[in-house]
Amino acid sequence: MFSKIQKTNFPPAEPIFLWDGNCGFCKYWIIVWKSNTEGLTYKTFQEVGSEFPDIPIKEFKKASRLIETDGSVFSGPDSAYRTFWYFPKPQKKWHRWYQKSGFFQSISDHSYNWIAKNRPLMMRLTKAFWGKNPIRRKPYWLLWLGCILALVGIFIYIIH
Repeated sequence: MFSKIQKTNFPPAEPIFLWDGNCGFCKYWIIVWKSNTEGLTYKTFQEVGSEFPDIPIKEFKKASRLIETDGSVFSGPDSAYRTFWYFPKPQKKWHRWYQKSGFFQSISDHSYNWIAKNRPLMMRLTKAFWGKNPIRRKPYWLLWLGCILALVGIFIYIIH
């Protein structure tokens, strides 16, 4: 499980989201987030992790981090929820829910940890559900849903 780091003594000049540049799944979704956010810089921890010497590199390898200009650090799923603050129409509810609900925080943390440990699988599912191009995502998941519903319908028809 990733560690939650509250603060860095080396705040950036502008808000920055740090992610693992060796992760194809991460890269796909960073491209999506970049196209939907404003005022947030995205860098890999390999590029700028050393600028935050009080955050161990092993922690950057475990989870993404969003670091604000006051030095506040948001980790793992909370870093993702915090990016919603940088949408043209900010959506603050996810981050606030994560901060206030122990149940939602626990589910988010464990889900994030599972996803982080299964990145190749998540990349395959991402491509299957959304396509290969993160900028021109297609709702292939609707086709999968249709197939599942059709199979359920056939199964119900057969057993009756």
